[in-house]
Amino acid sequence: MFRIGYSSFLVLLASVGFVCAQSRKPLYTFPLGVESYTYRAYFPKSVTATLDTIKALGFTELEGGAPKGVTTEEFKKMLDERGIKVPATGAGYEQIVKDPESVIKNAKILGASYVMVAWIPHEKNNFTIDNAKKAVEDFNRVGKILKDNGLTFCYHNHGYEFGPYQNGTLFDYIVQNTKPEYVSFEMDILWATHGGADPVKLLNKYGSRWKLMHLKDLKKGIKGDLSGGTPPENDVVLGQGQIDMPAVLKAAKKVGIKHYFIEDESNHEDTQVRQSIAYLKGLTE
Repeated sequence: MFRIGYSSFLVLLASVGFVCAQSRKPLYTFPLGVESYTYRAYFPKSVTATLDTIKALGFTELEGGAPKGVTTEEFKKMLDERGIKVPATGAGYEQIVKDPESVIKNAKILGASYVMVAWIPHEKNNFTIDNAKKAVEDFNRVGKILKDNGLTFCYHNHGYEFGPYQNGTLFDYIVQNTKPEYVSFEMDILWATHGGADPVKLLNKYGSRWKLMHLKDLKKGIKGDLSGGTPPENDVVLGQGQIDMPAVLKAAKKVGIKHYFIEDESNHEDTQVRQSIAYLKGLTE
């Protein structure tokens, strides 16, 4: 009968553990992206220095548009010099409804494939079915115009859409009544959670309708509401809040999302963004 000494057994266990650790794959395998709103306090001071910081942190993708005082053409040149791509840019609801051509022009200059809108105008704390119906009408129309110009329109949830409506929510109404060929979605996992939704269930429910994602985490113990707002201190480092980040990333990968943007709305983005990047890079499966 083969016998093994206790010390040899410990060595064997350690070796097996090392091999298992080595065989685990990184969970996050996509380009590192950041939402420009994260650096809202930095861009007004120096666009150049802010982009240098973004590059130094390892970001290769940015969601956003030209900051105030810089033309879209100038901004694109600065991004190119730093190897930063813009897969998605944003637009205001009123702007894209009234002047989609200007939005298309800017998106084309930036080289973006997606244009997202992050807010539907409504009375504070009172997002109604009428607001949702108007948005559906506008999104279908604008989405077709963007598609005809080689772009994909995305609506970015903000929490207030998860109020109840019939057998679901107002968000369900928006998704189910917009045309998939014209309207896609960007999931903000903090705002989905804050509005009472489960990001993983939402991802699984609407699958390929999701094209983009904002990565952010909601402080533990915070109970959300339908306001679409929360104090900056409730935006915490990825992995330190109440969102099951590994589960979200696995579900997002499964439905085909390829562009992820860290968005930090706290007042400590200088330290939190670095920690969030480290967290993402440390995840394995």
